[in-house]
This record gives sequence, structure tokens and C-alpha cells, in this order.
Amino acid sequence: MNMREKIEAAAARYPDQRSAIMPALLIAQKEHGHLPGPVLEEVADILNVERIWVYELATFYTLFHTEPVGMFHLQLCDNVSCMLRGSEDLLGHLETVLGIKKGGTTPDGLFTLSTVECLGACEMAPVMQLGDDYLGDLDIARIDALLDRLRAVAGQTTGADLAAAALPGA
Repeated sequence: MNMREKIEAAAARYPDQRSAIMPALLIAQKEHGHLPGPVLEEVADILNVERIWVYELATFYTLFHTEPVGMFHLQLCDNVSCMLRGSEDLLGHLETVLGIKKGGTTPDGLFTLSTVECLGACEMAPVMQLGDDYLGDLDIARIDALLDRLRAVAGQTTGADLAAAALPGA
């Protein structure tokens, strides 16, 4: 099934096409890896909705990426609970060991580093999202071990299997 067919099937579950924008964006991002302008326009055209509605959602939610991201997207929470438990130090460490600033991607395309306003997991602060998984109670040693595991499995497998292979014991 191609992207259009998947989006149309998802949209059929909603009484209003505008309600199907988020599922359609998820489908398109899975297909393309990120959501550049032409893909956003295609989603709007498939759903027959205003393009601005699609752009608004794609640029508001941190789960959507309008620019390419690395194989591993590290999203560190920088809200109050995480900040009080050391997320600023973790961010500085990640920037140093990865050689990039937040918002950047390593030259090898392996890692993208972002901060997000809140992951809603304050009980695990400081917390980071990797793919669909949350990693909590982080410290520099756990971050370094995670990065080592991610680098080790990167050459061995692809896609969602990468994060899953690296996460045990994270």
C-alpha cells in the first residue's frame, strides 16, 4: 500500500478530514523520514484540507520533523523537573561528546540532539526520548553507555531495530 492509500485509509476513520492530519503526518514521516514542504503539501492535497492546517501541526509538535534527523534522535527534556535534576549538565555533556549543539546532527548522520519542553515523565527526571522510548534517571555514565551501545549496533541493523537493540539496561 502506498502513502496515499495509507493516508486515505486512516482518514476514513474520521468524520472530518482535518481530524486526520496528525495520523497522515505520521504516515508521511514514516515514509519519507521527515516532512519537507512538498510532503506537507501532498498530505494537505490528499486530505483536501488547507495547507496551513498541515503546516501548523507539523511545526508545532516535536514528534514531527520538517528537517532530516539522525538515525537516533535524542530528545532531552529541559523542563523544570529535569532541569533541577541535571538536564542542563547532560545537555552540555551530549553536545561535547557528540560534537554538535542542540538542534544539530552529527556529520555521520547517526545522532540528532534536541531539547523538548516536557516529556511528561517527571518521576524519571532527567528523562530523554529515543525513538518511541523514554530513558529516565539519566546521568553522564548512563548517557555514555547508551551512546556506546547505539554506536555499536548502528552498523549491525537498521530502523526501529536500532533503538530496541541498544535500549536493554539503558
